[in-house]
Order: sequence, then structure tokens, then C-alpha cells
Amino acid sequence: MTRRPRVVVLRGHQANPWELRPWTLLEEEFDVVVPRPLRGDGFDTTTLPLRRVPVRTVRDLLPAGRVGDLLTRVPGDRYLGLADALQGADIVHAQELGYWYTAQAARLRPRMGFRLVANVWETLPFAEAYRNVRTRPYRERVLRETDLFLPATERARESLLVEGADPGRMRVCEPGIDVGRFRPVGPTAADVVVVSAGRLVWEKGHQDLLRAIALLRRRGDATLPRAVLVGRGPEEQRLRAYADELGIGDLVELRSFVPYDEMPALYASASALWLGSMPIWSWEEQFGMVLAEAHASGLPIITTTSGAIPEVAGPQASYVAPGDWVGLAERLRELTGPREPHRIRDPERVQRFSTEAAAERLASAYRSLLSGSR
Repeated sequence: MTRRPRVVVLRGHQANPWELRPWTLLEEEFDVVVPRPLRGDGFDTTTLPLRRVPVRTVRDLLPAGRVGDLLTRVPGDRYLGLADALQGADIVHAQELGYWYTAQAARLRPRMGFRLVANVWETLPFAEAYRNVRTRPYRERVLRETDLFLPATERARESLLVEGADPGRMRVCEPGIDVGRFRPVGPTAADVVVVSAGRLVWEKGHQDLLRAIALLRRRGDATLPRAVLVGRGPEEQRLRAYADELGIGDLVELRSFVPYDEMPALYASASALWLGSMPIWSWEEQFGMVLAEAHASGLPIITTTSGAIPEVAGPQASYVAPGDWVGLAERLRELTGPREPHRIRDPERVQRFSTEAAAERLASAYRSLLSGSR
């Protein structure tokens, strides 16, 4: 029996079911292993048929919550005994230039002889001047030791070029979503509902959706959209208070947690998706998985031009400038007409961002790397 090449996927505490799903389709060709810290970020990956091995991290030894997070910054996080978990690995697959677990794998690579692959979502070339002091040496080591970079978008690839990565060691490898799960089945609601899904932080632009709805109410529009904000984050209480202050509390619903399996039904009940990302000095939208999910669901998209959004959303989306809540109000008025059934507007784009296509991109990258051709 031919031995399958072993692929160890490192994600620290950030493993989540939507990103790991493509690896579930590689099991016939590759032996996929995911080291699992004792404490994750709250994402349930147990439903995925992937082999997990427990590996302690520094964070696992500290108290739960914010206190432990702050204490971790002193020594820095790392796997404890990672070399044992990487024994026999042909490929170690980590991500980003500045993540601790990618740098840890890069440090072990010369001694252990595996090939190192790194996904890159980051679209801003921080170099060292704009990078966190702790992660500066990570960047240098990862740039030197990584055999193949897999930027998620062309914009991420351009960022890597500016960072100094060898273009011969890159290939764009977009993520994928389950298009069998996300598909047109609606709309199931008669009223106008706009979903804004993402971390509840300022740069995701949830507040601009509230401002736009408030403007429509102050103008006296007869039909007003309802907003459903999905996510968790430090802005939750501020957004609740803001909706009340603007006089639209009756039109805004915050759902701090919606299970991934329930997101298709949420899209089916909606009239549009709003992704209001706006750039800050340290971040711009790197991909926007909700864009791919909404496309596959046939849901109209209203979004901004932040980062890689135009590359992912394509020409079918409706765009406003980041922070342009007045322009968003005009787009929302266009939703108040007769409801149309959800329909896929770009089948090729949906297939491109499918789990199957993403899995084949990964397999192709691994094959070329193991054969020496990259």
C-alpha cells in the first residue's frame, strides 16, 4: 500500500470549520492531521472528519479569558512539543508572515526537512516599520523558510511581492464554501431584511447600516428595511445603544451567535447582504467569506471597495465608498420594490469559490511542491 503524504495543518487557536472544510476532501490522497490546542477560539471543528492530535500551547496553561490573553503576550504563545507532532510530516501548512505558529514551523523546517506552505490573507505589506515588534523576526524567518505561499487573493499576492517574497514561490489559492449548503432557496420573508455579518468592530461598518436606515426614517420613507447584525465583538453594546439613539431600535436585531449550519436559512430570509468594511491603518478586508456565501445563496450584495472585496464580490455587487452611509441609504431604497426570488448571478464565480475547487487548488499545490516543480 502506497503511503499517503502527511500534511499537518497548523492553525493555533484559530481553527474553524469553514476554513478547514476543503481538507476533508483530500483524505484519499493525503494524510491530513490538525494539531489541536486544548483551548480554541470557540469554533467547533468536531463535525469535520479530520484527524486531530492534542498539543498544548502556552495559552492553554494560563487562565481563561482576557487575563490569560494579556499574560500570553509576555512570553508569547507557542506549541509545547510541536516537533513531536510534526514527526513524519511531508508538508506543514500554516498561515501568514507574522503568526507565532508559522514562525515556529519555520524554525523547525531546516532540522526536520518538511516543506512549509503558508496561506496569506494579509493584503497590507507592513514590512517591519508597521509590524508589531514581536512579529518582526517572525516575518523574516517565514519569508526565508517557506517553500510555497498561497495568497488568498491577487491583492494578497501583490502584498507578498512588496514584502519581498519570491514570486516563483507563490500561487493564488482562494478558499471555498459549501455550495450545496449555500444555495438559492428564498426569499422566505415578505419584508425587507438586510444582513450585516461579521465581527462587531468599527472597521466592519455595521454602524453605517444603522445610519442609513435612520436617514430613511427621518426622510419619511414609507418602507424601511430591517437590519440583522450577526457577530460578536467589543462594539455590541455601543451598536445597541446607537440604534436606540437613532430611533431605529425597533428595526435592528443583534444576534451575537448564529450557528454556521443556520446561516443558509438566514440568507434565505434576507433581501441583501451588507459588508461595510472600511480600511484602518492595520487592516483592510482580506477576503470576506460572507461574500462567497451570499453569491452562492443568490443574495444581492451591497458592499464597499475595501481591500480585496471587489476581487471577491465581482461586478454583480453594488458598491459604495467605505463609510458612505448616505450612498448606502440610496441602495437600500432600491430594495423596497417587489421581491425577486434569489438567483445566482455568476455561476462561474460560485464554482470558483466552492469547497471542491478550493480542495483541488490545495491538492495541486501539494503535488507540485512534492514533485519539486512548485
